[in-house]
Amino acid sequence: MQSANIQSPEPLDVFVVGGGINGVGIALDAAGRGLKVALCEKGDLGGATSSSSSKLIHGGLRYLEHYEFRLVKEALAEREVLLAKAPHIMWPLRFRLPHQKHLRPAWMIRIGLFLYDSLAKRNVLPGSKKLRVTQDSPLVDDIKTCFEYSDGWVDDARLVILNALAAKDKGAKILVRTECIRAEKRGKLWHITLKSADGQVSEVQARSIVNAGGPWAISFLDRLKGVDNPNAMRLVKGSHLIVPKLYDSDEAYILQNEDGRIVFVIPYENDFSLVGTTDEDYKGDPAKAAISEQETDYLIEVVNAYFKTSISYADIVHTYSGVRPLLEEKNASAQELTRDYKFEMSGGKEEPLLMNIFGGKITTYRKLAEHAMDKLAEAFPNAGGAWTKEGRLPGGDFTDKPTFEATLKKEYPWLTQTMVARFTRQYGTLCHQFLQGKTQLADMGEDFGAELYQSEVDYLIEREWARTLDDVIWRRTKIGLRLSKIQKQTLDAYIAEGTDECVPADVPLQSCVM
Repeated sequence: MQSANIQSPEPLDVFVVGGGINGVGIALDAAGRGLKVALCEKGDLGGATSSSSSKLIHGGLRYLEHYEFRLVKEALAEREVLLAKAPHIMWPLRFRLPHQKHLRPAWMIRIGLFLYDSLAKRNVLPGSKKLRVTQDSPLVDDIKTCFEYSDGWVDDARLVILNALAAKDKGAKILVRTECIRAEKRGKLWHITLKSADGQVSEVQARSIVNAGGPWAISFLDRLKGVDNPNAMRLVKGSHLIVPKLYDSDEAYILQNEDGRIVFVIPYENDFSLVGTTDEDYKGDPAKAAISEQETDYLIEVVNAYFKTSISYADIVHTYSGVRPLLEEKNASAQELTRDYKFEMSGGKEEPLLMNIFGGKITTYRKLAEHAMDKLAEAFPNAGGAWTKEGRLPGGDFTDKPTFEATLKKEYPWLTQTMVARFTRQYGTLCHQFLQGKTQLADMGEDFGAELYQSEVDYLIEREWARTLDDVIWRRTKIGLRLSKIQKQTLDAYIAEGTDECVPADVPLQSCVM
């Protein structure tokens, strides 16, 4: 397994705290500008908010009601940029909005969709239209009209991993399960103390810190000596549940509710439907967020009001919850809080820099990183300019999915069609790293269930920083939906054994001491 060494007499230019989508996006952007970069994440990459989204690349149709035109316009423009950058883990998705005239009048929806179609240029995504609901619709009979529009789908957890891989390829050092426990200014540098999961403590020096801690961004500031904590963030929990698929077609649904909120129902992993999200203020440790009985009842009630196929607690296959770090707004409800972002920078020529990242949504992560680095790069005269709009993320270097699937099947004819499809949409060309040299299924090693083989698991441990069962079955893949309890236990034991023997996926802490 590869191990990096960054021993150097020179301090880092940028040290990023937080391995969610904003953190890895900033690390990638900074490394691509020629800066010396490292990132630490106290848990797994994308292990919190960034793997607990509704998994959409979207402008946010409902944000228009709150007059957030700048955010919507930027997000709409980013949809097609991201679809082009990662065609393996993203794809266009059509949404249907059933019309309930007592909730939102048709004229309001038409104006909203006109703006949605017009605020940004579309090259791939088709525009909106009105549809008559037919008898074969999955919707209940009293719904006669739908409005249809386009957005995009993303595997959010894999988006984090691909950005981390790309940042590593550019020279950034990625430290997983490594916590920044304190930092203090000494002259023009930050002296940063790190602690690994096994208790090892070390120190790095950096000219700047980027605080991309997500829901921990505010509490992290208490670890920085001599830094004020603005407490300008509000935590909002969003929960989702997964059930057997409610209908056979490929479109998603956006359901209006009496309280003004909306719920998505999205095709998920071929055989399931993803239902969410909720919005409620959250107190406590974001790592312990879980769906409540009240949230579950709410989502079930909304679904059953719209679909002929009803659901109950017994149908729930899996649930997840994430805590969104949103910008505080006085007198605003959880659902009214902006999904926009801001960054604040302090420091100057005679002291190290600190940039705090607050808010944001997954669709605009690249623009957030670009804007943040444009500002931070002013302190680094040799830094390059913005660059991330063009080019593919790792694994996305193919023409189109059908062509790549055909190529994969020809090169590895022993792969099943379900394996070909899954490898295409999770790894793209990265799958060659664990398929190369194999000539039969037996070469893949032990089958842990649902066509998850030893070679793939080894790759995830060795190349993608996977360290636990959840890393493998819920974030790197979604195989957890298909494994039995016994299969999970067997896989858990194998991963534990493999990670004990494995050299860390990136920088050994001792080699970070400057």
